[in-house]
Amino acid sequence: MASTNHSGINYGAQVGINYGTFTADFHLPPERPETPPSPLSTVPFTRDPDFIRRDTLLDQIYEKNSVPGSRIALVGLGGVGKSQLAIEYSYKVRSKSPATWVFWVHASNEARFEQSFRDIADQVKIPGRQDAKVNIFKLVENWLRDRKIGNWVCILDNVDDDQLLRSVPVAGKGDPMSSSTNASTKPLLEYIPRSRNGSIIITSRTREVALKMVYHSDLIEVKPMEKSEALELLQRKLEQPGESQECRQLVNALESMPLAIVQAARYIRNRAPRSSVSQYLKDFLGSDREATKLLKTEAGHLYRDWEAKNSILVTWQISFDHIRQTKPSAAQLLSLMSFFDQQGIPENLIRHRPKANYTPSSELPSDSSDGETSDSDSGPDFEDNIATLRDYSFISVIENSTLFTMHRLVQLTTRAWLKSHGQKDQWKGEFISILCEEFPTAEYENWEKCRPLFPHVKSAMSQQPASTKCLLKWAMLLYRGAWYASQIGNITDAREMAFQSRKHRMILLGDEHEETIDSTSMLATAYWHEGRWEEAEQLDVQVMQTRKTKLGEDHPDTLTSMANLASTYRNQGHWKEAEQLFVQVMETRKTKLGENHPSTLTSMANLAFTWKSSGHDAEAISLLRECLTKQKQTIGLNHPTTLSNSETLLEWETKVARELKGNCKRMRRGKVIENTEESAEYG
Repeated sequence: MASTNHSGINYGAQVGINYGTFTADFHLPPERPETPPSPLSTVPFTRDPDFIRRDTLLDQIYEKNSVPGSRIALVGLGGVGKSQLAIEYSYKVRSKSPATWVFWVHASNEARFEQSFRDIADQVKIPGRQDAKVNIFKLVENWLRDRKIGNWVCILDNVDDDQLLRSVPVAGKGDPMSSSTNASTKPLLEYIPRSRNGSIIITSRTREVALKMVYHSDLIEVKPMEKSEALELLQRKLEQPGESQECRQLVNALESMPLAIVQAARYIRNRAPRSSVSQYLKDFLGSDREATKLLKTEAGHLYRDWEAKNSILVTWQISFDHIRQTKPSAAQLLSLMSFFDQQGIPENLIRHRPKANYTPSSELPSDSSDGETSDSDSGPDFEDNIATLRDYSFISVIENSTLFTMHRLVQLTTRAWLKSHGQKDQWKGEFISILCEEFPTAEYENWEKCRPLFPHVKSAMSQQPASTKCLLKWAMLLYRGAWYASQIGNITDAREMAFQSRKHRMILLGDEHEETIDSTSMLATAYWHEGRWEEAEQLDVQVMQTRKTKLGEDHPDTLTSMANLASTYRNQGHWKEAEQLFVQVMETRKTKLGENHPSTLTSMANLAFTWKSSGHDAEAISLLRECLTKQKQTIGLNHPTTLSNSETLLEWETKVARELKGNCKRMRRGKVIENTEESAEYG
């Protein structure tokens, strides 16, 4: 029965005219009870026919979810396949156990969480759900607690903000018509009860958030696919059976990241036949700009939530923005790390670094390094920043070391994000300044320090800065990198680094500046190692003449350039010119530096090589033997130069001994023949 109250003058439901209060009772037919449905699924996605079995992960989900009342979390980078695993698991559960309810709750924000609860109430036909004043959260909670309904699985998708589920929402937020009776009175997560007949699966991008809802032992880390799985996914999405070298290379370039692979496949298929795997791969590897453009392309994924971004770049940038808002110092650390080589990022290079703040690009100074150390990168704060980045799976720690690793795609996306915020040049400058300070010159005693840093110098090759001051640091870094590369026999990198260093030093400092001449000499050395004698000679002559003019003929650097030119002459077969220069250099160094100085001994070895090349074997062996004796005393038995000259001397002496032995045998054979002929003659 319903009642209506009218005050004052009433029209309609009255007899005559009534002044005062009038109450009318209406008898409505009773609400017919609804027939409860059989167990069902509210998962809003169809099953992906191209789903690649990730049996190890699915087995883990099954094992942990087999415990009554379990609550587990799938954690990993956005686009790594967490939701897809949950979708596939939901269909497998329904297939194996049709009596099990499966519920899908969108947990990215409060409004979608509430709507998911209303969808559950509607589909399972919970009585009272249509009452405008009912607390829908409490209504669904009570229904889930009823063991009579049987077993159920609830999937909370995209739980990336722990405050959303762990705090009490504002009553009636966003809906002025809502009353307090409909408002949540406790954290949303608490409305999904821990029940022995129910289990909960949470997907989240951050370990920190997940660990506030599940035990560590109930965490399942979802990493990129295995190579074979990723290759199969690409082939299915392309509808191209059979492997190819290009497909394997593309999967490697995309680091086996499922969403990135789906993006690539859709891009290629939509543009066929003008696009192909090989063309996509070429564009992707061509430049950061092209790769970023491709990663922004939406995949149009049919098996992802409409609110989720179908571009892996946009997906990750949402996480970057969240870190920037909640932990700015961690965002700064990620910004710096994005410029290093992805493998083996040293802790000491990022722990104590110059201070850099987020400011509009128009306010950035010409050089970002001011020599200060950021307070946020020492002690516990640094560890907190590292923990935050690890929680989001943006970085990993190499076990039992102080080195970190990053996915190349994460670095690429971070740099794109920095560019969009006007921060890329600033952090690029930070990276170059730190590396220039840490990477030493390439004398043998520095090789141990150079070796782990050299990959980061190679990474710096593609990070040309904008400001003049940073450009000079960059040119210095590339010069030192070229020096080390030439020492270890990496001639291609040596040439490219030397070329870039010389090019920018010529522009900024002029042709005859000593630093420009150093880079020119290094480029000549690279040409020498590649056998490009004429180009090496041209640069060597330029360096020698400039140093003679600016430094004098007896200056150590001038003598080095003379020796380099002599080596070039020798390799061209110009023995006389080479010998004259080597003798001049050796005698001058003996006078200036002493007979046992390493540079003097290098001159002796060079002259010995020249004599050997021109056929003066005895003189060459004698001089190299004398040189080697002194090198063992001065630079040590294990120095690379000592070891190399030892091998050369042994090779020369062995060859001469073999030739002498061969001559003796020929002489003995000749004598036997003569005696035989004599006997025959007299017989």
